[in-house]
This record gives sequence, structure tokens and C-alpha cells, in this order.
Amino acid sequence: MIEIFSWSIIGLLPVFLGFKWLRVAQREHYIPGWTTRIALGWGRSRQVSWWPLIAAVAVEFVLSSISTEAWWISLAVPSVVFALVLWWPWGLRFRGTSSPLQWTGRLRRLAVLWLVLSWIVIFVTSMLGLSYAVVLFGFVAPGVMDLALVVAQPMEKTLSKKWLVAAQKKLAQVKPTVVALTGSYGKTSTKGYAAHLVSTKYSTVPSPASFNNLMGLARAVNDKLTPGTEVFIAEMGMYGEGEIRELSRLFPPDIAAITTIGEAHLERLGSRDAILRAKSEIVENAATVVLPIDDPELSALANRCESEGKRVIRVSAQGAQADVSVSPSKGTVTIGRESVPVTISGVGHAVNVAVAVGISHALDVPLALLAPRLGDLPTAAHRAEPQLAPSGAIIIDDSYNANPIGSARAVEGGAAMAKNRKGPFIVVTPGMIELGGVQSQRNRALAAQVAQVGGELFVVGFTNRAALVSGHPSAKVFADRPPAMAAALERAGASGVILVENDLPDHYA
Repeated sequence: MIEIFSWSIIGLLPVFLGFKWLRVAQREHYIPGWTTRIALGWGRSRQVSWWPLIAAVAVEFVLSSISTEAWWISLAVPSVVFALVLWWPWGLRFRGTSSPLQWTGRLRRLAVLWLVLSWIVIFVTSMLGLSYAVVLFGFVAPGVMDLALVVAQPMEKTLSKKWLVAAQKKLAQVKPTVVALTGSYGKTSTKGYAAHLVSTKYSTVPSPASFNNLMGLARAVNDKLTPGTEVFIAEMGMYGEGEIRELSRLFPPDIAAITTIGEAHLERLGSRDAILRAKSEIVENAATVVLPIDDPELSALANRCESEGKRVIRVSAQGAQADVSVSPSKGTVTIGRESVPVTISGVGHAVNVAVAVGISHALDVPLALLAPRLGDLPTAAHRAEPQLAPSGAIIIDDSYNANPIGSARAVEGGAAMAKNRKGPFIVVTPGMIELGGVQSQRNRALAAQVAQVGGELFVVGFTNRAALVSGHPSAKVFADRPPAMAAALERAGASGVILVENDLPDHYA
């Protein structure tokens, strides 16, 4: 009877732990390997997160050594160990606050695989003893989730095929001009700018929000494209080489554009050269390309595309000679001999405007039509979005994500705004992620920049805490964002500026 009770308890372990690791898998886009990376990240940045597993091992060792025959030991050991393992990593919640579990069909199928594989692992390791099996499973649970993701991939690819076929059929029926857009950052803002400008002449549909992967674009086509749509602007993202090539094959672009090549996803791809190769896949099937030539790598890509017979629209965000030239210092956009005024926000990115105008130029939208709309460009949510707090302080919400170049510009613009308002400048940030071996260095540099412009730094969380504090020794640290924002608002008063730079989901430490 005791053994049956113990097995019943242990059999429930994957059910409870599943709420944690399924949420992590979903937030990391179901990519195998990343559940384990996130688990190990907790251990590196927040060592206290290991205590439940350490305590479980101690309980197993101490209680098991008391007596091997006492019935209460046989019952208590696996029960106590079970309770402790549930709380690893310490701090990772069962229920998400930034984004709860979305019980999609894909997640349900993954949950079934997870349970089956988990019970197999527990059964095999139970030969060492039930409580040992519980402890071992706690250690390997993230890896079991990654294994479930690997097993699920072929099935998910087969199930998604019908939606892709439907999307391709609709594209063939509606026949819009397809504009494909990618870049290390600025994709969503540029897409919004381009749709805003191009719609002066054409019926335009952009892919919504950040629907930039295979199924996201298929859904955008199936749900949003209607007869009469003349231009479809598709944002294309990636986590590895070959992904944009596949997107471009399934949604062939007539016009392809790249905003920037930066260090975003450096941890996933390994090098800047790999990022360049992966992003450059977008131009392979396009007859027309729009590229910023201020970046030497993209300038070289423009020359290569031209040598291959493609129509190339070169753009500049620094006032250089190009087909489209944006000059932030002069406040102008120039196409050929025509120039019109434009206001570039101090926390905005001129390159986004340049590429958007370049796309419009590739679609033969006259500059005269663009001019009135250049002064009313839309702001993408949580991307350098200025808001007025009830206290009178300005909050620059740049919390969607962060990268070294974008963060540096945001700090520069926020500091200038604070100087004009004669108020304090406060940066609230958990730092930048997915930068591989340079992550600590880049976060340290960001913190140092905040100090250099006279800003105050409020560090959120543990992931980049050590690096940020080393760059700004007087930084204040907070476990979560709400108390950090409350303190920042109090410090800012009525005249201050608060830059919220990035906001990590709650499955990061």
C-alpha cells in the first residue's frame, strides 16, 4: 500500500513540473535545447535557485540513512523530496505573470509527449529507488522537455502543411506585391512606417504584430489578405540559418529589405557573419532589394545584388549619397533632387525611416505623396514609445526588446530629453540577452553609458545584474519590475524622464 501511494505521488511530479517547463518551451518558440539553456541560466545568475535540489539530495541522504525498514521513512522520503523538487528552480513560477500558458493544440500535443517521456524516465531511474528517481528527474526535466520538442517536430511540420498550402493558394488568388522585411532590429517599426507610407497609393496589408515566422505569416495571409489587396508587407524573423530562405520560398517576395545587421540572436547563431548570412537569404528570390549602405556589409550586399541583375534601392540614414537619403541633422528626406522635411525622434531610428521610404520608392510612390505622412509616422507598441505619466514625468517605453545599438540610441535620446526638461534621467532595465559571449561586455557598456550621460540605473532581475552593476556601481537593484518602476516614478518627479529598456519575460531569472 505504501509503495502504491509513493508511486501515485511520484507519477504526479511531471504533471506539476509540466506547468513550468511547458511555459518555458512555448515562450522560447518550441526550439529544442532552449528549455535546458533557460534552466541553466537560472543556476548561473541566481545561485539560490539550486537550493530545492540541494535540499532534496540532503533529505534523501539523511532520512534514508535512519532506517530502511520504518514505514514512515518509506512514505516520507519520496514525499518530501517530491515537494522540494517541485520548487526548482527557486523563483520560476508555475503560473506566468508576463505571459500565461496558451493551451493551443500544439502545446496539448507537447504536454502528452512530455508526460509519456517523463514517466519512462522515472520508471527507468526508479531502479535506484523512488526518491532517487524523483531527484534525478528534477535535474533532467528540462532535458526531457527538449527531447519532447525534438520528437514533436516532424509531427508539427506535417500538421502545419495544410495552413501553408491554404496561404499559398490565397497569395496566388489575390496576387499582391509581396514586400519581405527583416533585420536584427527595427523590423516591426519599419513595417509600420512602410505600410503607413505605401497606403497613400496602394491597398496595403502588413503582417500583424510580430507574426514573423512560418505559421505566423501563414495565419496573416489566411486571416488578413482579401481580394483587392495590392501590397502585402511581410516581416520575416529567424532563429537560425535557412529559416528566412524557407519563408522566402513559401512567400516569394517581389521586394526584399533589410534594416540592420547587429548582434541580436548572437547566442543562437554564434557569429555576426552567420547573422549576415541568415538575414541575406531574404534577397535571394527578390527582383528588387532595399538596403542601407551606411553599413559596409549591406553596402557590399547591395553591390552583389546589382551584379546579379537585381534592381537595387540604396538608402542612407546618415545623409550620404543614395537613392533615398535621410539626414537627421538637416531633418530632410531626399530622393533624387527632391527633398522634404522629416522629424526624426531622438529615440527613434533614422534607418527605419530610410528603409520605409526606400520601399515606397521601390513601389513608385511619389515623394509628394509621402511628405504629409512623414510627419505622422506610427509608433509601434513598446518600441521607443513615449508616454506621459500622471506625475508629469515622461516614460519612454522601449520594453519590447533590446540590442546594443538600439539601446545606445535610446539612452542618448532619453538623456537629451531629460536635459531639455531639466529633470533626472532614470533607466529601468534587466539588460540585454541572447548576445552569447559578449553579453556581459555589452551590458557593462550600456550601464557605463548611462553613468556617462549622468543617468541613474535601476537594474531589474538577476540575469545581467552583475554586468550592469559593474558598469554603473551606484545602480540600484530590484528583483522585479513593479518596485523598480515605482521607485523610478518617485525619483523622476514631474520633470524627469524614465527609459524602460527591455523587459524580460518571467521565465528568465
